[in-house]
Amino acid sequence: MTEYAIEAHDIVKTFNDGEFTALGGVSLQVPKGQVFGLLGPNGSGKTTMVRILATILAPSSGEATVNGFNVFKQADDVRKSIGLAGQFAAVDENLTGFENLRMVGLLNHLDKRFVEQRAHELLDSFGLADAANRRTKTYSGGMRRRLDLAAALVANPPILFLDEPTTGLDPQSRQDLWNIIENLVEGGTTVLLTTQYLEEADRLAKQLVVLDHGKIIAQGTSAELKAQLGNTVLVLTFHSPSEATRGTEIVKDVSSKPANVEGTVVELTIDKGPTSAADALRRLDASGIELAGLVMREPSLDDVFLNLTGHKAEDAPAEVPSASRRARKARS
Repeated sequence: MTEYAIEAHDIVKTFNDGEFTALGGVSLQVPKGQVFGLLGPNGSGKTTMVRILATILAPSSGEATVNGFNVFKQADDVRKSIGLAGQFAAVDENLTGFENLRMVGLLNHLDKRFVEQRAHELLDSFGLADAANRRTKTYSGGMRRRLDLAAALVANPPILFLDEPTTGLDPQSRQDLWNIIENLVEGGTTVLLTTQYLEEADRLAKQLVVLDHGKIIAQGTSAELKAQLGNTVLVLTFHSPSEATRGTEIVKDVSSKPANVEGTVVELTIDKGPTSAADALRRLDASGIELAGLVMREPSLDDVFLNLTGHKAEDAPAEVPSASRRARKARS
């Protein structure tokens, strides 16, 4: 019996007769009973991968199994094994919270008595019991996301796909959802999580795969990915952008990696923290440049992603060209 809840081998997905490649040969092995993170910006291929594994989208080539079932040959068995919560809460605003969960259960052909009991259990677990008989149009964004996640769990699936589940939530609602996900994993659920929130991946995922433009560019634990970057990030704040540009030229040799410059802030990854920082300060002082601020900190996944891709997680195109763009191209 395999130790993996999900296995995918060389998944390729193209659109527009091969004109656009959303996935360029992605392979995954997701261990049972943990959160596995697919990290990447908009356009990296995360959602396309989830849709293929959830049998919503057919790949152009490749093989995959979910809960031991072939995604393409045993799609019905796969669907019975998974729950899916997408980027936006898919609840009926005109139904109450309880009615939404009951509807999902009945659509899954579950026993009516089981469905009603399960709905009450989930509403209680997700802190929605007091709002069970309210129409969901009265729910806050965080409540809708919790209800959407509860709906994905009505059939008690062993595997849960969460596609950017905290998009648009306020910080407290995001924390609440993280706590729920952690409790699910403690109970044995396997979670495939896609996110572009690097803090979220750092908090939840035991293993990470970093996607960019449809390809895996790095994988490992959060600690392993950070270790590739360096021991310390040196953050220098200058009084003006021009001084930042000049200062970068002066201190760039302190790091073996290119500096990240944004306005008056310069970030350098360094291996010898205090020694390299002191060296940078001496160079700037000798050149007559006075700093507005200096901070040394541990690398974050933001730093890792920027180093791997050359851009931040939010700086990327959409996964599939828009209809208007395709139309314009067809007319040209």
